[in-house]
Amino acid sequence: MLRYHIKLSKDTNGTILAEVPDVPEAVTFGEDREEAILRAPGALETVFIGYMADRRAIPMPRAGAKPPFATLPALTEAKLALYTAMLAAKVGKAEMARRLNCHLPQIDRLLDLRHASRLDQLEAAFRALGKQISVEIREAA
Repeated sequence: MLRYHIKLSKDTNGTILAEVPDVPEAVTFGEDREEAILRAPGALETVFIGYMADRRAIPMPRAGAKPPFATLPALTEAKLALYTAMLAAKVGKAEMARRLNCHLPQIDRLLDLRHASRLDQLEAAFRALGKQISVEIREAA
């Protein structure tokens, strides 16, 4: 589970500012604390879309951070893991399309954090990299 610590502070206009120290570009706000926390995962996803477009590494959250957290959806986490594995293996989108015997737009959708990809497609992509997905269910925090 990717959980990033959120730093909350009062903004000059009375709203609550939410910043993610591990990802300095991820900044959002809310009318109150709860809204600011709810918006933080979307801010992270937006920043990570930019990172992926620029072929930058995705920063991992620091261990031992205290709440509040922005927790990314499981599908987003899987897509970020695929992107990271592709970077590490130096496998580009065109090569991944060749390995999966599909068209490039399908790989674009597979890496698109806003697209609802199917788990079996992600599993196939990981297999093409010599990896596999494992699902873990835990008690809610």
